[in-house]
Amino acid sequence: MFALVIFLYSFTSSRNSQRKLKKSEVIFVGENSNFVKQETVNKLLIENKTDVRSIAKEDLNLDRLENSINQHPMIEKSDVFVTVDGVLKVVVKQKTPIGRVFDDLGSFYIDYEGNTMPLSDVNTARVPLVSGEITNKNKKKLSKVLKMIYDDEFLKKNIIGVQILAGDDLMMTNRNFDYEIEFGKMVNEKKKFKNYKAFFQKAVLDSTLYKYKKINLRFTQQVVCSK
Repeated sequence: MFALVIFLYSFTSSRNSQRKLKKSEVIFVGENSNFVKQETVNKLLIENKTDVRSIAKEDLNLDRLENSINQHPMIEKSDVFVTVDGVLKVVVKQKTPIGRVFDDLGSFYIDYEGNTMPLSDVNTARVPLVSGEITNKNKKKLSKVLKMIYDDEFLKKNIIGVQILAGDDLMMTNRNFDYEIEFGKMVNEKKKFKNYKAFFQKAVLDSTLYKYKKINLRFTQQVVCSK
């Protein structure tokens, strides 16, 4: 009886591994709009094959497929598996852009992890435009500031531009008013943004925001405005 069970199990496993896949399915997770097409991920899945239905389960190397998909410059990570009914599925998490850089070499995104991400032919992210010189020295601090903007609903809607000035000072622009935001050095970022939000909420009530040309956040104990 024991030998029969082993035989039947081995026979079933062998038959199952030789079965062809039915189809592939790509599932995108996260809040981002798609920056990469499903067809692109499907091509990475089937590799050199013309159709997923021509692939037998035994020919699959799921780790290799995951590594191939994870090498795509717009994908953060993926999970590839085969369902019981023979569907090859891949769950994809895309990179999250938090800033768009313009420089002499062209344009690209900075993602949530502080890495570069190419532009997409499918979608455009509504993130602050970053100008000025990005160096190995200021890149980490700049990413921290962009993350703070991205994670805050008010700042995410309000801040549309970040300029890197001499000495790595920052100057920011906002969506609805003409003033510039003089952020200063990339230190005490939380306090500076907290001061700006408190100032904005008060000033917007009496319409004084239209009178200012510059909002200075350099001093953590106060917000200095100039007309």
